[in-house]
Amino acid sequence: MAPRSPRLPHVPKQDRSRATRQRLLAAAVACLAEHGWAGSTVSVVAERAGVSRGAAQHHFRTREDLFTAAVEYVAEERSTALRALFPEGAADRREVVVALVDLYTGPLFRAALHLWVAASNEEQLRPRVTELEARVGRETHRIAVELLAADESRPGVRETVQGLLDMSRGLGLANLLTNDGGRRERVVAQWGVLLDEALG
Repeated sequence: MAPRSPRLPHVPKQDRSRATRQRLLAAAVACLAEHGWAGSTVSVVAERAGVSRGAAQHHFRTREDLFTAAVEYVAEERSTALRALFPEGAADRREVVVALVDLYTGPLFRAALHLWVAASNEEQLRPRVTELEARVGRETHRIAVELLAADESRPGVRETVQGLLDMSRGLGLANLLTNDGGRRERVVAQWGVLLDEALG
């Protein structure tokens, strides 16, 4: 009698479905970051995720459904990345500035920028992008205040923290066109000095 082949562990259908959905969302974000809105079709995303177009449409009936879900996914991933920056607390403010700028010049923010551009022309995407960006913006500000040990009861401190985030976003936007690492390092160093002076 031939020996029985070992049984592979059974993966519940619900878990497989969730894993497929996650792969599609991650692929949608990667496609947006690399190809922008125009080059990110359901077929392209499905191929990148390693699933059939039919499987993709089972999870997301339309392109707008897929990318609306991707908006949520990007927002959640950005929040998670923010919360994970300094689990033991930041050593100094310059480290915080470097970490924030790195987030804003990374692939998650690049994907978010493409979503913003798409949302400016796509009525179905705009309300969801606006709502989620407002939420991520509030959370980013709150986390930045904590990491910088900033006392927002002092005049000008809130605006200084917001200025740092606006500057980081601007560097992320500039990074779409050119990777100007040297200039960015000098700007980051100067912001570290300014923050120490402004925040005490």
